[in-house]
Amino acid sequence: MTLEKHSTTWDWLKLLCVTLIATLIFEHSQLDIRISALFYNNGHWLLEKGAQPYAFIFYDLPKALLILLAVYLIVVLIVKYRQPLPDLASKQHNNIDRFLIPLPVREIGYLLIILAIVPTTIATLKGVTHVSCPNDLVMFNGDLPYLNLWQNIVAATPARCFPAAHASAGFSLYGLAFLPTLKKYRYQILTAVTVLGWTMGLYKMLFGDHFFSHTLVSMLLSLTIVCALAAFFFKDSIMKKAKSASINKRHANSNLSSIETSNT
Repeated sequence: MTLEKHSTTWDWLKLLCVTLIATLIFEHSQLDIRISALFYNNGHWLLEKGAQPYAFIFYDLPKALLILLAVYLIVVLIVKYRQPLPDLASKQHNNIDRFLIPLPVREIGYLLIILAIVPTTIATLKGVTHVSCPNDLVMFNGDLPYLNLWQNIVAATPARCFPAAHASAGFSLYGLAFLPTLKKYRYQILTAVTVLGWTMGLYKMLFGDHFFSHTLVSMLLSLTIVCALAAFFFKDSIMKKAKSASINKRHANSNLSSIETSNT
């Protein structure tokens, strides 16, 4: 068992460690308070919760588009499974094919699971952690004291704000970056999804629904889940790539040895 063959496995374990460290360092910190204080002035948040058109643009619209994406992927998956093999070259098939994304069934299935499991996992954690939102706290004209993660769990406070679930819906699109078909666009996808997720997270921070750490941990945890499932779904392609790289390296070393021998 070599490190190259299991690099993706190591990657998600590293990401999990980074997520835990970020939780311990930033959750219940002065950094969180100072960042939220930037959006709070004279007893009012920078943005009123539910104010339009912001609620539609940054809350309703992204959720609707992600739901439509999931429905579209389900339809594509059904169509790909139901397509009869003898008719692959038929005109009817070609007409349908124009509306289908050029991804294998395995990759579409992976995306669907990611879109479901990432927000669900983080929403479930919110119910376990009982961490307060900034607008729940006494320091921001709320009713609850500012407690750390463990204190909130023990006290079972009525709040459900950590990690950030709304932003996690955007961060779930990190799954696109781990598709073998889209590998050459990985860094562009990672950048675009990070901007999307933080835009959704910042919107909630503007009216005190989340601290900075809530979105940060949501991002890291989403990336961890996405990477872990990619290691499971695309294990065969990772192994083949590692084997191919190993063979190429041996051939290169063999050619180099032959050249050195002929020169002596």
